[in-house]
Amino acid sequence: MDERTRYEAVSSRDARFDGEFFFAVATTGIYCRPSCPAVTPKRENVRFFPTAAAAQGHGFRACRRCRPDAVPGSAEWNVRADVVGRAMRMIGDGVVDREGVPGLADRLGYSARQVQRQLTAEVGAGPVALARAQRSHTARVLLQTTDLPVTEIAFASGFASVRQFNDTIRQIYARTPTALRSETGSGTRPGTSAGSGAGVPLRLAHRGPYAVRETFDLLAEEAVPRIEEVTGTTGFRTYRRTLRLPYGTGVAAVAESAAGPWLETRIHLTDLRDLTTAVQRLRRLFDLDADPYAVDQALAADPRLAPLVTARPGLRSPGTADPEEFAVRALVGPAAAGGLVERFGKALDAPTGGLTHLFPEPAVLADAADDPALRALATALADGTVRLDAGAERDGAERALCGLPGTGPRTAALIRMRALGDPDVDPYGTPGTGGLRPWRSYAVRHLRLGRAQAQISAPSHAPTGSRQQ
Repeated sequence: MDERTRYEAVSSRDARFDGEFFFAVATTGIYCRPSCPAVTPKRENVRFFPTAAAAQGHGFRACRRCRPDAVPGSAEWNVRADVVGRAMRMIGDGVVDREGVPGLADRLGYSARQVQRQLTAEVGAGPVALARAQRSHTARVLLQTTDLPVTEIAFASGFASVRQFNDTIRQIYARTPTALRSETGSGTRPGTSAGSGAGVPLRLAHRGPYAVRETFDLLAEEAVPRIEEVTGTTGFRTYRRTLRLPYGTGVAAVAESAAGPWLETRIHLTDLRDLTTAVQRLRRLFDLDADPYAVDQALAADPRLAPLVTARPGLRSPGTADPEEFAVRALVGPAAAGGLVERFGKALDAPTGGLTHLFPEPAVLADAADDPALRALATALADGTVRLDAGAERDGAERALCGLPGTGPRTAALIRMRALGDPDVDPYGTPGTGGLRPWRSYAVRHLRLGRAQAQISAPSHAPTGSRQQ
């Protein structure tokens, strides 16, 4: 997009571009999302930025009306497999907060200086600034949805000190943490005690239409007892699952009913420092940063897919909340995965409903699993021979998976599609999908759902009372 097109999007308050870019107004010192309902500023006063962090780095503060920090992430980072795309996914997962820029650079296989240079050139901000913008959003959520002391929120958000926290909040939101807490612009009710069992209420934003029923159907079909469950009736279901996180554990509940361009979510954590990571993993599971406009437009150009896209606008290609867990499940199947949880899963300290365990870690399965293929996969995951983290190099991961005994190309491709969130994979070798790049993962979802619906709808042609051959 050039600047003229961006300004047209701002003038029309086009929500399709929320999260894809941000605009700032030189005369007010504020930056916004493209769909901001405020009066459109004059073109000469507008500046455009690829990320919120870039706008903040130029001294602009977040708009109080449109909440630009709460937009979906750019779909570009899911598509791109280069170092910038990988870095953005890892920063979202909290790697910089936990390991610093050297840790991020080491995971990417580049020097810290190279990572800084490439990110600054492409997204207008380095890894520290990007992580800082993310921390400030987490802090705002905690301030407005819990009654935790400000000091605890500062460290739970990833800030190194209370002073750094206070300075950042003032700079980005132009008010103190206490003043920010008094606002309820997020639509949630403040005053929730983190220790009350209520969890942290969130709205996980998405852009455009979202085929929520199909996503919940898939999650219900694949659910592994003790770590996942889907309760309620269609249209009002709730998906719940346990989470293994860097600092502790969690339980997330996501509602199917859509009251707006978001999914209502509640996350219970044993350590609030895991909030950012938990949110990002749920976003990948539900494919919330996808661009359904671009996907649907591209797929609808194919005669086979056009009626399927019309029937299911905004169909997503779900990922996973735990890549290593999904790899094991893809290899052994859902029934065997349930047995692994029962035999080797770690019990939660406080079971909730049908959720009682965490999925077993690869190191545990490497030592205890009976199946040689499973032991090989678990060993490779445990020792880092196969990496499936948010910034994993997709081609290399698939090659490494194919080199393991018992893990064939189809399983490796399925892991690449779901565990690594690649939007351009066809694990099933469907004829005619080669021209649907870079959205083959979505094309496959449409075709398989369309085929299943056709089989359900097909009438029986066998004569009444006859024996079918």
